[in-house]
Amino acid sequence: MADRVTIVVLVSSEQLSWRRHIMQLPTIPHKLLFSLICGLSGHAAIAVAASAPLPAAISAAADATRSEIAQQAKALEPALLETRRDIHAHPELGNVEKRTGELVAAQLRALGLEVRTGVARTGVVAILKGGLPGPVVALRADMDALPVKEVSDLPFASHSKGRYLDKDVDVMHACGHDAHTAILLTTAKILSDMRARLPGTVVFYFQPAEEGPSDFVPDGKNTWGAKMMVQEGAMKAPKPEAVFGLHVWAGIPAGQIAYRAGPTLASSDDLRIRILGKQTHAGRPWDGIDPITVSAEALVGLQTVVSRRTDISSFPSVVSIGTINGGTRYNIIPESVDMTGTIRSYDYGIRQKLHANVRQTVEKIAESGGAKAEVTIIEKYDPTINDAGLTEKMGPTLRWAAQNDVTQSPLVGGAEDFSFFAKEAPGLFVFLGITPRGQDMAKAAPNHNPGFFVDESALVVGVRTMASLATDYLYAAAAPR
Repeated sequence: MADRVTIVVLVSSEQLSWRRHIMQLPTIPHKLLFSLICGLSGHAAIAVAASAPLPAAISAAADATRSEIAQQAKALEPALLETRRDIHAHPELGNVEKRTGELVAAQLRALGLEVRTGVARTGVVAILKGGLPGPVVALRADMDALPVKEVSDLPFASHSKGRYLDKDVDVMHACGHDAHTAILLTTAKILSDMRARLPGTVVFYFQPAEEGPSDFVPDGKNTWGAKMMVQEGAMKAPKPEAVFGLHVWAGIPAGQIAYRAGPTLASSDDLRIRILGKQTHAGRPWDGIDPITVSAEALVGLQTVVSRRTDISSFPSVVSIGTINGGTRYNIIPESVDMTGTIRSYDYGIRQKLHANVRQTVEKIAESGGAKAEVTIIEKYDPTINDAGLTEKMGPTLRWAAQNDVTQSPLVGGAEDFSFFAKEAPGLFVFLGITPRGQDMAKAAPNHNPGFFVDESALVVGVRTMASLATDYLYAAAAPR
């Protein structure tokens, strides 16, 4: 008896769900069958089933979509660069990204997307519903800039000023969030043009204040950025099955993608210490309690928290003190000394143990000197952990987007509040190199530096990456299990 092939035509309509028209046909040569598949209109998807050809047909549809993404990303490059340069020339600090948010919302509304503004103060959420039923996937970009003075002579260099914690400051996109926003807007344009044949929904998160708020000091109770978006329900309606993010990174060749499974960026917790002594004349220290000496002993003691009390065989950890302030005059022992620093780790258990050991070390050293220690630890950002299964699944997508120029990322000591999105759904966060290939990577001005520079040739790769992560995930989910 002749083999039979089942052809399932998936017809999209704005009013109808998938309609399955099944017919039994005799054996069809593979080349003819492939021609039949490719000959379908853009408003239909087809899956072919024999022994196991349904996934292959869906893979063919995904490949055709990739080709379209590549073509459209290149065609839209001039508009991509124009948007990036506009945002770069008009940077805004965390929680005051009003102009940027308005620009983003206007472009998304022009695409016919469902747009919500004022999310987590100045954030924007947009929903793109595909013409075919399927899962929900989310893409994220951050919009805020930093209190940094730009030193470049680019024609679109920033000359902007802003207010950071009640101080007048220069403002610059020194971490590439202008590039992130432009990349995701271009991605939205490409995916909108193919919405009729998208099997699912894509949600776009344009997030404020990734670098932290500019209008208040974190106290452990107030919220901002990604965490606030999650608290306000941004990931509930609709709820994504996966969330993807991208960050441009100095010191990586332009267009190269770096990523890793598991812990990727560290947690970030603020450490605030006040040592309380007893003020006296520096010529009679025995009449008081010297908080400066106690602070020095505490600072040395803190060096043992990681080196002697933390298991670093699996993941590294950091406890750093960045500021020490105390005293008003050379011959007065002050009443108190304040220190601030940061605690970084990649594991939730290690993180909590670090907190406990820091408190114990400082408090006991202060007690031994007759002083008192007030230790405050404010948990800000959780570690960013890439879902292992999702990372493996999307590996071929990243290799395609970067034309096989991918590498494993080392652990990054910086922190990212993308971690809050990745706690609500499996997440994957990748790095896009933006340093010119002819340059010594070790000498590239790092992120957050006044000389931070983006080789704009890499941005098209960013668009290819974000768009194909969304479409490949949706098509893979459409395949039969």
